[in-house]
Amino acid sequence: MRKHILIVSPASARENNGNWQTASRWVRFLRAVHRVEIAGAWSGPGRAPDLMIALHARRSAASLAAFADAHPGRPAILVLTGTDLYRDIALDAAARASLQRAHALVLLQPAGLALLPMALRARARVIYQSAPSLRPYLRRGQARFADICMIGHLREEKDPLTFIRAAGMVIHPAARLLHIGGALDPTLGQAALEAQAANPRYRWLGALPHAAARQRLKRCHAMAITSRMEGGANVIIEAVTSGVPVLASDINGNRGMLGEDYAGYFAPGDAAALARLIDRVIGDSEFDALLRRQCAARAALFLPGAEQAAVRDLVDNLLLHAPGATTNTKD
Repeated sequence: MRKHILIVSPASARENNGNWQTASRWVRFLRAVHRVEIAGAWSGPGRAPDLMIALHARRSAASLAAFADAHPGRPAILVLTGTDLYRDIALDAAARASLQRAHALVLLQPAGLALLPMALRARARVIYQSAPSLRPYLRRGQARFADICMIGHLREEKDPLTFIRAAGMVIHPAARLLHIGGALDPTLGQAALEAQAANPRYRWLGALPHAAARQRLKRCHAMAITSRMEGGANVIIEAVTSGVPVLASDINGNRGMLGEDYAGYFAPGDAAALARLIDRVIGDSEFDALLRRQCAARAALFLPGAEQAAVRDLVDNLLLHAPGATTNTKD
Protein backbone atom coordinates (compact mmCIF):
# COMPACT_ATOMS: atom_id res chain seq x y z
CA MET A 1 0.00 0.00 0.00
CA ARG A 2 1.45 3.35 -1.06
CA LYS A 3 2.01 5.77 1.79
CA HIS A 4 2.26 9.56 1.82
CA ILE A 5 5.77 10.72 2.71
CA LEU A 6 6.72 14.35 3.21
CA ILE A 7 10.34 15.48 3.03
CA VAL A 8 10.84 18.78 4.84
CA SER A 9 13.84 20.55 3.35
CA PRO A 10 14.61 24.15 4.35
CA ALA A 11 16.81 24.30 1.25
CA SER A 12 15.13 24.50 -2.16
CA ALA A 13 16.22 23.87 -5.72
CA ARG A 14 17.13 27.55 -5.93
CA GLU A 15 19.79 27.15 -3.20
CA ASN A 16 21.11 24.01 -4.95
CA ASN A 17 23.12 22.97 -1.89
CA GLY A 18 23.91 19.59 -0.36
CA ASN A 19 20.70 19.43 1.65
CA TRP A 20 18.62 20.01 -1.47
CA GLN A 21 20.55 17.33 -3.36
CA THR A 22 19.82 14.87 -0.55
CA ALA A 23 16.10 15.71 -0.56
CA SER A 24 15.78 15.44 -4.34
CA ARG A 25 17.63 12.09 -4.45
CA TRP A 26 15.46 10.61 -1.70
CA VAL A 27 12.33 11.65 -3.55
CA ARG A 28 13.54 9.69 -6.58
CA PHE A 29 14.41 6.68 -4.44
CA LEU A 30 11.02 6.54 -2.73
CA ARG A 31 8.58 7.53 -5.48
CA ALA A 32 8.55 4.06 -6.99
CA VAL A 33 6.82 2.70 -3.89
CA HIS A 34 5.28 5.69 -2.09
CA ARG A 35 3.70 9.07 -2.78
CA VAL A 36 6.42 11.58 -1.94
CA GLU A 37 6.63 15.36 -1.92
CA ILE A 38 9.07 18.03 -0.72
CA ALA A 39 8.06 21.11 1.26
CA GLY A 40 9.97 23.84 3.00
CA ALA A 41 7.95 23.32 6.19
CA TRP A 42 4.86 21.61 7.67
CA SER A 43 2.60 23.13 10.28
CA GLY A 44 -0.72 21.32 9.81
CA PRO A 45 -3.67 21.21 9.86
CA GLY A 46 -4.89 19.35 6.83
CA ARG A 47 -3.99 15.89 5.67
CA ALA A 48 -0.81 14.83 7.42
CA PRO A 49 1.76 12.53 5.85
CA ASP A 50 2.13 8.97 7.05
CA LEU A 51 5.83 9.63 7.61
CA MET A 52 7.95 12.76 7.74
CA ILE A 53 11.60 13.05 6.77
CA ALA A 54 13.09 16.29 8.12
CA LEU A 55 16.45 17.66 7.05
CA HIS A 56 18.23 19.87 9.59
CA ALA A 57 17.48 19.61 13.31
CA ARG A 58 17.34 23.35 13.94
CA ARG A 59 15.80 24.68 10.73
CA SER A 60 13.13 21.94 10.58
CA ALA A 61 12.49 21.97 14.34
CA ALA A 62 9.09 23.67 14.10
CA SER A 63 7.84 21.24 11.44
CA LEU A 64 9.03 18.23 13.38
CA ALA A 65 7.46 19.53 16.60
CA ALA A 66 4.10 20.23 14.91
CA PHE A 67 4.04 16.76 13.34
CA ALA A 68 5.05 14.96 16.54
CA ASP A 69 2.47 16.84 18.62
CA ALA A 70 -0.37 16.34 16.14
CA HIS A 71 0.42 12.73 15.21
CA PRO A 72 2.63 11.12 17.87
CA GLY A 73 2.10 7.64 16.44
CA ARG A 74 3.36 8.50 12.98
CA PRO A 75 7.10 8.03 12.37
CA ALA A 76 9.55 10.84 11.74
CA ILE A 77 13.12 10.64 10.44
CA LEU A 78 15.66 13.39 11.10
CA VAL A 79 18.62 13.72 8.74
CA LEU A 80 21.45 15.45 10.58
CA THR A 81 23.52 18.03 8.75
CA GLY A 82 27.02 19.26 9.52
CA THR A 83 25.80 22.37 11.34
CA ASP A 84 23.48 20.14 13.39
CA LEU A 85 26.23 17.80 14.53
CA TYR A 86 29.11 20.20 14.91
CA ARG A 87 27.30 23.27 16.27
CA ASP A 88 23.54 23.35 16.78
CA ILE A 89 22.81 20.33 18.97
CA ALA A 90 25.36 21.65 21.46
CA LEU A 91 23.99 25.20 21.48
CA ASP A 92 20.36 25.23 20.37
CA ALA A 93 17.47 23.87 22.46
CA ALA A 94 15.18 23.45 19.45
CA ALA A 95 17.81 21.34 17.65
CA ARG A 96 18.21 19.12 20.73
CA ALA A 97 14.43 18.73 20.98
CA SER A 98 14.36 17.53 17.37
CA LEU A 99 16.68 14.67 18.30
CA GLN A 100 14.19 13.52 20.93
CA ARG A 101 11.15 13.80 18.66
CA ALA A 102 12.54 11.77 15.77
CA HIS A 103 11.96 8.03 15.66
CA ALA A 104 15.14 7.58 13.62
CA LEU A 105 18.26 9.68 13.16
CA VAL A 106 20.24 9.51 9.91
CA LEU A 107 23.90 10.47 9.78
CA LEU A 108 25.73 10.78 6.48
CA GLN A 109 29.04 9.39 7.77
CA PRO A 110 29.96 7.34 10.86
CA ALA A 111 32.28 9.79 12.63
CA GLY A 112 29.27 11.86 13.66
CA LEU A 113 27.90 9.12 15.91
CA ALA A 114 30.22 10.21 18.70
CA LEU A 115 28.48 13.61 18.78
CA LEU A 116 25.09 12.12 19.69
CA PRO A 117 23.97 11.58 23.28
CA MET A 118 24.60 7.96 24.22
CA ALA A 119 20.91 7.33 24.86
CA LEU A 120 20.02 8.29 21.27
CA ARG A 121 22.66 6.33 19.38
CA ALA A 122 20.42 3.27 19.12
CA ARG A 123 18.08 5.35 16.94
CA ALA A 124 20.88 6.39 14.60
CA ARG A 125 21.74 4.89 11.24
CA VAL A 126 24.54 5.86 8.87
CA ILE A 127 23.44 6.19 5.24
CA TYR A 128 26.16 7.34 2.90
CA GLN A 129 24.97 9.64 0.16
CA SER A 130 25.60 8.69 -3.44
CA ALA A 131 26.22 9.97 -6.94
CA PRO A 132 26.21 8.18 -10.29
CA SER A 133 29.72 7.32 -11.40
CA LEU A 134 31.08 9.35 -14.29
CA ARG A 135 33.68 8.04 -16.65
CA PRO A 136 36.99 9.68 -15.69
CA TYR A 137 38.06 12.48 -17.98
CA LEU A 138 40.86 11.39 -20.31
CA ARG A 139 43.41 14.14 -20.91
CA ARG A 140 45.11 14.16 -24.28
CA GLY A 141 48.62 15.54 -24.33
CA GLN A 142 50.05 18.06 -21.91
CA ALA A 143 47.33 20.32 -20.50
CA ARG A 144 48.11 24.02 -20.12
CA PHE A 145 46.39 24.18 -16.73
CA ALA A 146 45.99 21.77 -13.84
CA ASP A 147 42.71 22.94 -12.39
CA ILE A 148 41.94 22.52 -8.70
CA CYS A 149 38.32 23.27 -7.93
CA MET A 150 36.34 24.11 -4.84
CA ILE A 151 32.57 23.62 -5.03
CA GLY A 152 30.55 25.30 -2.32
CA HIS A 153 28.63 28.49 -1.75
CA LEU A 154 30.61 31.30 -0.18
CA ARG A 155 29.67 31.17 3.50
CA GLU A 156 31.62 30.98 6.71
CA GLU A 157 31.21 27.23 7.33
CA LYS A 158 32.83 26.44 3.96
CA ASP A 159 35.82 28.73 4.69
CA PRO A 160 36.40 29.94 1.13
CA LEU A 161 39.11 32.36 2.32
CA THR A 162 41.48 29.43 2.88
CA PHE A 163 41.08 28.45 -0.78
CA ILE A 164 41.51 32.06 -1.89
CA ARG A 165 44.67 32.49 0.20
CA ALA A 166 46.09 29.21 -1.07
CA ALA A 167 45.76 30.53 -4.61
CA GLY A 168 48.33 33.17 -3.71
CA MET A 169 50.77 30.61 -2.30
CA VAL A 170 50.90 27.82 -4.88
CA ILE A 171 54.02 27.78 -7.01
CA HIS A 172 53.41 25.10 -9.67
CA PRO A 173 53.17 26.98 -12.99
CA ALA A 174 50.18 24.97 -14.21
CA ALA A 175 48.05 25.41 -11.08
CA ARG A 176 44.74 27.22 -11.50
CA LEU A 177 42.16 27.40 -8.71
CA LEU A 178 38.50 27.47 -9.72
CA HIS A 179 35.72 28.26 -7.24
CA ILE A 180 32.12 27.29 -8.02
CA GLY A 181 29.40 28.65 -5.77
CA GLY A 182 27.18 31.62 -5.08
CA ALA A 183 28.00 34.38 -2.59
CA LEU A 184 25.69 33.74 0.33
CA ASP A 185 27.90 36.10 2.33
CA PRO A 186 28.42 39.39 0.41
CA THR A 187 31.71 40.05 2.22
CA LEU A 188 33.11 36.73 1.01
CA GLY A 189 31.81 37.44 -2.47
CA GLN A 190 33.70 40.72 -2.49
CA ALA A 191 36.84 38.92 -1.32
CA ALA A 192 36.49 36.49 -4.22
CA LEU A 193 36.10 39.33 -6.73
CA GLU A 194 39.17 41.09 -5.38
CA ALA A 195 41.21 37.87 -5.45
CA GLN A 196 40.19 37.20 -9.04
CA ALA A 197 41.24 40.70 -10.07
CA ALA A 198 44.59 40.43 -8.28
CA ASN A 199 45.57 36.82 -8.96
CA PRO A 200 45.32 35.19 -12.41
CA ARG A 201 45.53 31.75 -10.77
CA TYR A 202 42.16 32.23 -9.05
CA ARG A 203 38.83 32.26 -10.88
CA TRP A 204 35.43 32.55 -9.24
CA LEU A 205 32.85 31.00 -11.58
CA GLY A 206 29.82 31.76 -9.41
CA ALA A 207 26.86 29.43 -9.00
CA LEU A 208 26.46 26.80 -11.72
CA PRO A 209 23.66 24.29 -12.33
CA HIS A 210 24.40 20.99 -10.63
CA ALA A 211 25.08 19.07 -13.86
CA ALA A 212 27.39 21.79 -15.18
CA ALA A 213 29.30 21.92 -11.89
CA ARG A 214 29.80 18.18 -11.97
CA GLN A 215 31.12 18.24 -15.54
CA ARG A 216 33.56 20.98 -14.57
CA LEU A 217 34.63 18.95 -11.53
CA LYS A 218 35.22 15.89 -13.70
CA ARG A 219 37.79 17.79 -15.75
CA CYS A 220 39.77 19.01 -12.75
CA HIS A 221 43.05 17.57 -11.53
CA ALA A 222 41.81 17.56 -7.92
CA MET A 223 39.11 19.04 -5.72
CA ALA A 224 39.64 20.98 -2.49
CA ILE A 225 37.16 21.08 0.38
CA THR A 226 38.13 23.62 3.03
CA SER A 227 35.07 23.41 5.28
CA ARG A 228 35.14 24.00 9.02
CA MET A 229 32.19 21.61 9.51
CA GLU A 230 30.52 19.00 7.30
CA GLY A 231 27.89 16.37 7.94
CA GLY A 232 28.92 14.32 4.90
CA ALA A 233 29.77 16.43 1.88
CA ASN A 234 28.08 15.63 -1.43
CA VAL A 235 31.01 17.18 -3.27
CA ILE A 236 33.40 14.56 -1.86
CA ILE A 237 31.15 11.82 -3.23
CA GLU A 238 30.87 13.52 -6.60
CA ALA A 239 34.65 13.89 -6.82
CA VAL A 240 35.32 10.28 -5.82
CA THR A 241 32.75 8.91 -8.26
CA SER A 242 34.27 11.03 -11.04
CA GLY A 243 37.81 9.79 -10.46
CA VAL A 244 38.99 13.13 -9.03
CA PRO A 245 41.17 13.07 -5.88
CA VAL A 246 40.23 15.22 -2.89
CA LEU A 247 42.28 17.62 -0.77
CA ALA A 248 40.29 17.93 2.45
CA SER A 249 40.34 19.91 5.67
CA ASP A 250 41.11 17.57 8.54
CA ILE A 251 37.72 17.66 10.26
CA ASN A 252 35.55 14.93 11.71
CA GLY A 253 33.01 14.95 8.88
CA ASN A 254 35.61 14.66 6.12
CA ARG A 255 37.42 11.84 7.94
CA GLY A 256 34.12 9.99 8.14
CA MET A 257 33.89 10.16 4.35
CA LEU A 258 37.49 9.57 3.28
CA GLY A 259 38.85 7.40 6.10
CA GLU A 260 41.32 7.91 8.91
CA ASP A 261 44.41 7.03 6.84
CA TYR A 262 43.68 9.29 3.88
CA ALA A 263 46.81 11.12 2.71
CA GLY A 264 45.18 14.30 1.42
CA TYR A 265 44.25 16.14 4.64
CA PHE A 266 45.40 19.59 5.73
CA ALA A 267 44.71 21.46 8.96
CA PRO A 268 41.52 23.55 8.81
CA GLY A 269 42.28 27.14 7.86
CA ASP A 270 45.90 26.39 6.91
CA ALA A 271 46.15 27.92 3.45
CA ALA A 272 49.89 27.27 3.21
CA ALA A 273 49.37 23.55 3.86
CA LEU A 274 46.64 23.42 1.20
CA ALA A 275 48.94 25.20 -1.26
CA ARG A 276 51.66 22.62 -0.60
CA LEU A 277 49.20 19.79 -1.23
CA ILE A 278 48.09 21.42 -4.48
CA ASP A 279 51.67 21.74 -5.69
CA ARG A 280 52.35 18.16 -4.67
CA VAL A 281 49.28 16.58 -6.28
CA ILE A 282 50.13 18.34 -9.55
CA GLY A 283 53.89 17.79 -9.50
CA ASP A 284 54.29 14.44 -7.74
CA SER A 285 52.79 11.65 -9.83
CA GLU A 286 53.23 9.05 -7.08
CA PHE A 287 51.32 11.19 -4.57
CA ASP A 288 48.62 11.86 -7.14
CA ALA A 289 48.29 8.13 -7.79
CA LEU A 290 48.10 7.39 -4.05
CA LEU A 291 45.20 9.80 -3.56
CA ARG A 292 43.42 8.36 -6.59
CA ARG A 293 43.78 4.81 -5.23
CA GLN A 294 42.53 5.84 -1.80
CA CYS A 295 39.53 7.63 -3.27
CA ALA A 296 38.74 4.71 -5.58
CA ALA A 297 38.73 2.40 -2.55
CA ARG A 298 35.93 4.50 -1.03
CA ALA A 299 33.80 4.65 -4.18
CA ALA A 300 31.79 1.50 -3.39
CA LEU A 301 30.36 3.27 -0.31
CA PHE A 302 28.76 5.89 -2.52
CA LEU A 303 26.79 3.81 -5.02
CA PRO A 304 23.20 4.98 -5.67
CA GLY A 305 21.85 1.45 -5.30
CA ALA A 306 23.26 1.16 -1.79
CA GLU A 307 21.81 4.50 -0.68
CA GLN A 308 18.43 3.72 -2.23
CA ALA A 309 18.22 0.33 -0.54
CA ALA A 310 19.13 1.82 2.85
CA VAL A 311 16.59 4.65 2.55
CA ARG A 312 13.77 2.33 1.48
CA ASP A 313 14.60 -0.17 4.19
CA LEU A 314 14.51 2.50 6.91
CA VAL A 315 11.26 4.04 5.68
CA ASP A 316 9.45 0.75 5.16
CA ASN A 317 10.47 -0.62 8.55
CA LEU A 318 9.26 2.50 10.34
CA LEU A 319 5.97 2.41 8.46
CA LEU A 320 5.55 -1.30 9.13
CA HIS A 321 5.91 -0.85 12.88
CA ALA A 322 3.86 2.35 13.21
CA PRO A 323 0.56 2.02 15.12
CA GLY A 324 -2.19 0.85 12.79
CA ALA A 325 0.24 0.16 9.98
CA THR A 326 -0.53 -2.06 7.06
CA THR A 327 2.05 -3.90 4.99
CA ASN A 328 3.66 -1.71 2.37
CA THR A 329 4.35 -2.75 -1.18
CA LYS A 330 8.04 -3.43 -1.73
CA ASP A 331 9.85 -3.96 -4.97
